[in-house]
Amino acid sequence: MNTISFQQKLVDLQSNMLNFALILTNNKDDAYDLLQDTTLKALDNESKYTPNTNFKGWVFTIMRNIFINKYRRMVRSATIVDKSEDLYMLNNVSFSDTQETPEDSYAENEIVMAINAFPDDYRIPFSLHLAGYHYAEIAEKMDLPLGTVKSRIYYARQYLQVRLKDYDPR
Repeated sequence: MNTISFQQKLVDLQSNMLNFALILTNNKDDAYDLLQDTTLKALDNESKYTPNTNFKGWVFTIMRNIFINKYRRMVRSATIVDKSEDLYMLNNVSFSDTQETPEDSYAENEIVMAINAFPDDYRIPFSLHLAGYHYAEIAEKMDLPLGTVKSRIYYARQYLQVRLKDYDPR
């Protein structure tokens, strides 16, 4: 596929891409940013596209991956940035909404106890996964095959669901 037809296909998909971005982000400005990032990445990786394959699927996969990566980065950083001139937000933050109630600490302790009851073979990969590590990172760190790590995390989740089946987070 030549560059002009590739670019034309990409331009023709813009409205569909915007709709998908709005579904992912639930925010118009973020959706436009995601659309722009996806368009740039698709243009940068034009040589990686295989002609006569699903172009729309290829572009939407790029968009979804960009969204997931940004979300993971945001969760890992989880910092509050006060861009106001006089640090108004930091000076007027109410921590009462974030204070832990006795019920919260009980539920948290129950979950932690259930996780700690796992054998090390399941507890360690599950804990690393909860901490935000990718399966491949866990597999490398534990010197295990990727499939083994995925199955151990899956079984740890299943065990946790069974153990906490009566748990009501309300």
